[in-house]
Amino acid sequence: MSDIGYVRAADQGSALALVAEDPDAVFLAGGTTELDLALKDQVVHPSRFVDIGRLPLRGVTRDGDRLRVAALTTMEELAADPTVRDRLPFVREALLLGASTQLRNMATIGGNLLQRTRCRYFRDPEVGACNKREPGSGCAAIKGVARMHAILGAGPTCIALHASDLCVPLVAMDAEVELLDADGTRTVPLTQFYRTPGDRPDVENVLRHGELVTHVQVPLLPAGARSGYLKVRDRTSYEFATTSAGAAITVEDGTITWARLGLGGVGTVPWRAWEAESVLVGAPANERTFRAAAEAAIRDPFTVPGTAFKVELAKRTIVRILRTVTS
Repeated sequence: MSDIGYVRAADQGSALALVAEDPDAVFLAGGTTELDLALKDQVVHPSRFVDIGRLPLRGVTRDGDRLRVAALTTMEELAADPTVRDRLPFVREALLLGASTQLRNMATIGGNLLQRTRCRYFRDPEVGACNKREPGSGCAAIKGVARMHAILGAGPTCIALHASDLCVPLVAMDAEVELLDADGTRTVPLTQFYRTPGDRPDVENVLRHGELVTHVQVPLLPAGARSGYLKVRDRTSYEFATTSAGAAITVEDGTITWARLGLGGVGTVPWRAWEAESVLVGAPANERTFRAAAEAAIRDPFTVPGTAFKVELAKRTIVRILRTVTS
């Protein structure tokens, strides 16, 4: 293994410069997966880690009907925030179900957004066929053991899953990501931040080299909305989702007037179920509507023998969370 440099950035300016000047340098913070990918799995090869853990990017502030979450805020800190508890309960549920207390006290919100896939073939350097590591080499998961892989946004080039729980309610709530580099700041909707594999599985998001995630903006739920996060997994203790769904709904006189739905455990990116939302709004809050929304959400899945079971499981997950938040 080649030597990897390490430097702790004293401020944002030096952090940006240290990464921008070296095309192989990467930022390091709690919740990112760069250390295990570089040192344990040895499937990425950065020249330098730039530790941003002590930058002043921590805390949660409210601005009207939005929260602005600094990227180095920990999962535990965000889950404990009273506004999140009262006005974004399904975000809190996703945080608490996403990791143990020990991990939540170390993992940051920015790190959670930028975690890499847990695909066993991506993380095994002995596997040659991985388009994420070596574009054009193929996808070993297609013919391999693929139970924990994606069925939405997937295709012949890649079926690697995005594993975040937190991102499921965040995409449902139209969260936005604030980015900073030497040229200034820009804001990107989380639904546009990630890229499905297509013909470039190695490009996972819209970040430019040297660009830093500084904040996440999250709209609050409207008055009267109910929300919930359902995570289906192989064991009750901390495990990645086989399928999950985060839903927020308002109902008036038995009719759904507003709906947001995000899916996890099924997408190559955190999945916004736009078609399902269209089915829900204006429809009666009943089983028939919920099933129609589930059918709309899981449309044209790409499956292999190991993932085919997820189609029906994901639909049942959607129906159950919709039933829960409208009961």
